[in-house]
Amino acid sequence: MRELLRLLAEDASGSELARVAGDDAVARDLALRIRAVIDASKKRETELTALVEVARELASASDPSGVLDTIVHRARTLVGADVAYLTLYDEARGDTYMRATDGSLSAAFQQLRVPLGAGLGGLVASARRPYWTTDYPSDQRFRHTGPIDHAVGDEGLVAICGTPLIVDEAFVGVLFASNRTARPFSREEVLLLGSLAALAAVTIVQVRAAAETAVALEQLSEAHAGVEHAAAAHDRFADIVLSGGDVDAVAAALAELLGVWVVLVDAVGNELAVAGRVPGTTVPWRESSSGRLTRADGCWVVAATAKGERLGALVIGGVDDLSGADQRIVERAAVVTALVLLFRRQAAEQSQRAQADLLTDVLSGGGDFERLRLLAPKRVHDRFVVAVCRGDHSAVRARLSAPVEDKLVLSGPYGGDLVLLLARTDAVTAARELSEVAKRAGVTIAVVGPARWGEALVDAHRQAVRLVTTMVRLGRHNESATPDDLGVAGLVGAPEVDVQAHVEHVLGAVIAYDAQRGTDLIGTLHAYFAAGQSPTRAASALHIHPNTVQQRLDRVGALLGAEWQSPEHSLNLQVALRLHQAIRG
Repeated sequence: MRELLRLLAEDASGSELARVAGDDAVARDLALRIRAVIDASKKRETELTALVEVARELASASDPSGVLDTIVHRARTLVGADVAYLTLYDEARGDTYMRATDGSLSAAFQQLRVPLGAGLGGLVASARRPYWTTDYPSDQRFRHTGPIDHAVGDEGLVAICGTPLIVDEAFVGVLFASNRTARPFSREEVLLLGSLAALAAVTIVQVRAAAETAVALEQLSEAHAGVEHAAAAHDRFADIVLSGGDVDAVAAALAELLGVWVVLVDAVGNELAVAGRVPGTTVPWRESSSGRLTRADGCWVVAATAKGERLGALVIGGVDDLSGADQRIVERAAVVTALVLLFRRQAAEQSQRAQADLLTDVLSGGGDFERLRLLAPKRVHDRFVVAVCRGDHSAVRARLSAPVEDKLVLSGPYGGDLVLLLARTDAVTAARELSEVAKRAGVTIAVVGPARWGEALVDAHRQAVRLVTTMVRLGRHNESATPDDLGVAGLVGAPEVDVQAHVEHVLGAVIAYDAQRGTDLIGTLHAYFAAGQSPTRAASALHIHPNTVQQRLDRVGALLGAEWQSPEHSLNLQVALRLHQAIRG
């Protein structure tokens, strides 16, 4: 017995103890039991030491993927398994998915998802307690599914032990140890795997919390930077509005703040402001009808709206992506743009009302003309042309060309018509410039002048009203004309007639041709009309061949236009010829 105690003290093996005990069965059994207790204690001590090392290793880990790799590697080593793996719970989908493996060879196994209650892992997840099996493929305690059995078979696993990862009653995942041959898992191995799972669960939750905190801090930092950026943009836009800046300043500020190009269009697509746009770029301005930013054709589009009305749109380009803060800056710019456009329209409406009131005072003829001259929004010149627009004149102002806008002194409704007062000395030029406006706006425009400021201007307006009435009666719609353009009809009712100017307007081209070439087309016209518009009788009166008369008449047609012989035009020509003859004596 003394010898057995000495050998136990010297950590002798079981076989050595059995040899010394010899035939003493009682002593041999006692010595072997003591040896087994000592071996179990040492194994437990080794396992506890390993768990402490694992805890220390997990505590120092900060990378979630590194933590999981450490867990499965340690599980495989401590349990002595062929393969160790870990699945995590997906709360959104209600299943677990493979997250980390050690010793695995199958790609299908490494991508496996396990529904709750399915297979061994699904049973562990749903029951929240460990399960193990010596031979999983033939173990009918578990609900076998095609995907799970295929993945397990592809990996070649036979014996599997799984234990849940739980923290404060919250399910995190499942930790597994498995072998490719049938073998039982001892109670000690299951407990060891459970202890490792407990450490792993706490570490996973802590690392997740740390990662979420880091993300939150980063987002908070980004949000703070975004708030500062947005505040700077807000201050910039506020300065523009308070200083009376226009949409050009808003577009330029936005382009500078975000490093983009900007195009602002009005409600019908006309460009109001451009900042940094690449030439030839298509602007998808119709793509947005709200104040929310929209992606379209490689650009960003946001409508500028006020009181539910779409006043225009901002189109942003030159950037593939905009951060949330930058998108809010663009949307804020759209609000500011709508505000500026609204101010601009209100100012224009106020100006138009003021002009209309002033024009009413001028045309009524009852005010102090010198005082009214000082109230005019533009410098009042010596002479003016009056244009009276009849019909639906709501679109006339929007159709005015730049030359007309530049010369426009006053405009507004008067007597049911729209009256334009232009600082011009030539009614013919003004009528020509307004002809396209008449066509596009669908109105009839009578142009009279020039007339001096005062009573003469009032008389010119009255003549223009008579002229536009005559034009409408004659069916001269959607065109502009001076009194001379209407010939005899334009002279009727005129307070005074500039005969020379009228003759020049009607026959000027023919008179100039005769003067330059020494011909007598005017005389031929006299003879032609005197002969009842018969070329043969005119040739007889002129003592020339009829072909010569016809050639001269063709030249007249080239100078005056193809319709010169129509009843209306021929009447005007005959009156002008009479007046020309009277002037020459």
